Formats: sequence, structure tokens, C-alpha cells
Amino acid sequence: MVPREKVELLPTGPGVYLFKDGSGGVLYVGKAQNLRARVRSYFAASSPKLRRMLGRAEDIDFVLTDSEQEAIILECNLIKRYRPRYNVRLKDDKGYPYLKINLSEEWPRVYITRKLEDDGSRYFGPFASAGSLRRTYNLIRKLFPFRSCNKSLKKPEPRPCLEYYIHRCAGPCVGAVSREEYQGIIRQVILFLEGKHQSLLRGLRRKMAEAAERLEFEKAAILRDQIQAIESITQQQKVVTLSRESFDVVALAQEEDLAGVQMFFIREGKLIGQEHFVLEGARDEAQDEVLASFLKQFYSSGPSVPPEILLSAELSEEQLLESWLKMRRGASVRIRVPRRGRKRELVELAQRNAQEALEQLKLKRLVEAGRSSQALEELKEELCLPELPHRIECYDISDIQGKAAVGSLVVFEEGKPKPAFYRRFRIKNVSGIDDYAMMREVLCRRFGRLKGGEEGWSRIPQLVLIDGGRGHLNLALEVMQKLGLESIPVAAIAKEREEIFLPKRPEGLLLPRNSQGLYLLQRVRDEAHRFALSYHLKVRKIQGLKSDLDLVPGIGPKRKHMLLRRFGSLEAIRQASIEELAAVPGMTRRLAEKVKEYL
Repeated sequence: MVPREKVELLPTGPGVYLFKDGSGGVLYVGKAQNLRARVRSYFAASSPKLRRMLGRAEDIDFVLTDSEQEAIILECNLIKRYRPRYNVRLKDDKGYPYLKINLSEEWPRVYITRKLEDDGSRYFGPFASAGSLRRTYNLIRKLFPFRSCNKSLKKPEPRPCLEYYIHRCAGPCVGAVSREEYQGIIRQVILFLEGKHQSLLRGLRRKMAEAAERLEFEKAAILRDQIQAIESITQQQKVVTLSRESFDVVALAQEEDLAGVQMFFIREGKLIGQEHFVLEGARDEAQDEVLASFLKQFYSSGPSVPPEILLSAELSEEQLLESWLKMRRGASVRIRVPRRGRKRELVELAQRNAQEALEQLKLKRLVEAGRSSQALEELKEELCLPELPHRIECYDISDIQGKAAVGSLVVFEEGKPKPAFYRRFRIKNVSGIDDYAMMREVLCRRFGRLKGGEEGWSRIPQLVLIDGGRGHLNLALEVMQKLGLESIPVAAIAKEREEIFLPKRPEGLLLPRNSQGLYLLQRVRDEAHRFALSYHLKVRKIQGLKSDLDLVPGIGPKRKHMLLRRFGSLEAIRQASIEELAAVPGMTRRLAEKVKEYL
């Protein structure tokens, strides 16, 4: 429990407070206009969730801000950074994808990214899934001929690529489009993503008429086809209001520890998109608190704020959020709960969608939990384990003739992958082809850190799974015995017959092909193989770059680093001119000529 005298020492200004446990871990982050009064109120709270949090809290920290609006921004950033257990938080919000247009580039491209940066770029999203973002990206690729390559474009290419001939790129690499015309294409992409389709169509129709007047009939025909494609898309979008207003609809559905938010994005009176988000940490929280937490986290990272937001429930801090959103948008924002009319119908529709998605999520979790429980029970019985394998760790090695050798560790808890605990190992002490020695190195490095107390390394698995046969099993048992960890169960699974090898059992174990336990072991093994292979390919690519550049006399580590930093890839270095190579810091014209000669 946090000492009451420490609470009384808190300042009375606005800011953010952090409840921490005995080891310094952040349990809860909150913001307040008056820090002392707000934290003091927690000791009289009746919420079971807050009582549980206070029972674990042993310290409190704070950060003063100039205003409560600034406190909201800091609160959102800290929740994303620490993901405190007792805060309502967007599930996997660090991984939500965005579309990015880097306006600082001479010839801007449209990227898919999961990282927001304050670099002057335009961002659109977040999207709830990579699938919905990919569909949007593929759509704008068909509609607008922006470039998708990463060529430097500092000098013209001798000929365009296929994208140019199929009208998927305007051809800036061959000078087929001026910079001003290309910037116009990017503005069209932005208008489309903003939902300003009528403004976009007016501009395209004007350009088509101008092209026809200049007798540029081929260009006019291309613009005509583009206009028809956009009109077809806008006709498919549902008209929800005749007033051509722009607003977001946000509806919440909540049951016990589950909560989901359904969003409709209305632009110029049409439904241009919808997303469903899952929230964690919502148990014992009031609906308005959950909804407010979602709005703060979504719009703190969402680059676009509409002039109006329609909600399914009233908020206690509505005015504060409106003030903060106004600061984000640069213009006034209205938050309200509609009582009647078309907007009320939209909120009710979003509410039904949120509830249906929540029911589907509950059903999916029940099915997965049942299968996982069955799989763990089967493994305990068939492998003669002392307890259910709540945590399974699997190890694999990936290399080619002993080169670029790496190892992987993947973790499954309660039958589900836990990527936060995955680890990669670069093999350091083994040369040549020796799979057993590589596996020994990986196991020694992992279990040698078991008692270090570091998060992830200190957890003891109920089953260690090795991708391999009897020899790999014996090796793992030898390592465990050497480290004094004989009590940790070990098994190996061979790919050819899906045979499972166990200690003190001379023959391999073959589980039924429809066994949930076998299916789980296969998933774990395949994930370890995938994770090891992806790292191996990355290491091999880096080594390939280095080995080719090593052939060039006079190019040492520093010059290699500068060349790769400037051009990004070996292929780009090959395509660069002697003048471009010579302009790299540390390079001379003589060295640039050698690079061209050798590559």
C-alpha cells in the first residue's frame, strides 16, 4: 500500500500520476487537474479493480504539466509505453498499421507503416487489421499512378518498368511526368483518403476537359477511366445523410472483462469505412471511462480528427476532451450523444455491430480455450508430464552449410504464442557444420540466464521442445543435467513421421493424427522454424552485402557502412553513377571507379 503521507506531499497542480509495485513496475497511469486530490480519492474508491490495484501498489510517481490537456497527451504516451495492467488500453495498439505519405520526399510514395513519427508526413489510420489496410492500399494503387519503387530518381532511367505501361505509375524515373504533375497525383490520393471524393472528381473532370481541348485524347481517356472508377466506388458507399456532413460514430459494447468499439467513418455524408477495436483491462470499469480511454488513445495516434464525434454513451469529461481534440484538429470538435433522427440510428447500428463482434470474440475464445485445454491435457498424459505444460519453449537452428547460423526460441503459454518472449540467437562459438554444438550453445545461453531475474528469462517452462530427433533430445538432456535443471521436462519432435522422442523411452511416440496435443506441438515447432528461418535470411542478406563489397580494394568497414547508409542496398550501389559514388563521405573518384569495376 502506498504510504498516505506520500500522497499528502503530492502537488495540487495538473499532471500525470503512476502507481507502481514493489519492483518499480507501472500498475496504473492516470491524469488529473489536481494531483493530490485525485490520488487521495483512490483510497475511498469502492471499485474492486481499484482496490486490487491499491493492494499491489507500493509507490507513486508523478509528472507535472502546464495544463490538463497536456496531461491527456502524456497519459496516452505512458499507457502505450508501459501498457499498465489496470488501465483500459487498446489491444496490441503498438502494432496498428497506417498509410503514410512522406511529403518531404521529392517524389513522394505511399507506405504501409506501424510507426508514427513527427516528420511532416501525412498518416491515415489506424486500421484495425493489416487486411483492411492492404485492401485500401491496393485500391488506391489501381486508382492513382504514384510510384511504388525506391529508386533515387537522381538520374533518368533508360526505360520505364512494367508499372508505367499498365498505368500504375506516372513514370517519374523516365521523366514522363513533371514534379508539379506528380505532386498533383499525391494530392488526389490525399483527397481520396480524406473522403473528399466530390472535390477530387471536380478536379479530375476539369483536367479531362483541359486535356480534350488541347487534343490530348489519350490523356483525357485515362482521366475518364479514373473518374469512372472513383464514381463506381463512391456509388458503392452507403449514403447515410443527405447533408454531406463529416463525422465519426463510436459505439461501445462491454461484458465483464471484454470490451469492443465499433467505429463508422462518415465523410461528406457517405460511409467510407468502418473498424472494430478490442480493449483490454476493462473489467469493473464504467462505460463512460472505457469510452473516454478509447477516444484518448485512438485520437492521440489517429492523424485525422473530424469536426463531430457521435457516441453511444455520455462522458463525464466531455468538455475537456473537446478542448483537447480542438487542439489536435486545429478547429472546433463537438462530442455528443444523438437522441433522435438519422444520427441516432447510426449510433444504434454501430452499437449492434459492436455487440455482435463482441459475441463472436467470446465464442472464438471459448472454442480456442476448449481446444487449448484439451491439447494441454493430452500432452500431460501422453508425455507423462508432472503438470500441465502451461508454458512451452521450443528451439530450432537454421543455417546453410554452417554459415549464417542462428537459433530461435519461441514461447507458447496456455496454447497460444507469446511473441514478446521470443528470442533470437546468433551462433558465436561454433564454426562449420555442427548442428548439435549450435543447439548446445543456444540452450546454454538461454538456461544459463534462468536465475538472472530478467523478465522473460526467469520463467521456468513446463516443457522444453527441441526440433529434431533422438540425438537432439540426448543433447538437451545433457545440457539440463549440467546446469542442474533435470526437473524441467524435455522432448524432441522429428518432422518426417511427426515422431516424439522422450527420455527413458527407447522408441518414438506417435500421437493420433487428429490429436489436439500433436497439433499444438506442430504449431510450436513450425513457429520456431519460421522464426529461425526469418532471422537466418536476414543475417545471410547482410553477410551477402558485406562479402560483395569486401571484394573492392580500398573499401573497408567505414566506407562500406557509408555506402550502404547512402544507397540502402547493393543493387542501388550498382546502379549509382561514378559521380554519385564519389560524393559519398570518405569516397574518391578513383575508389568510385573501382566500385563500379568490381560490382
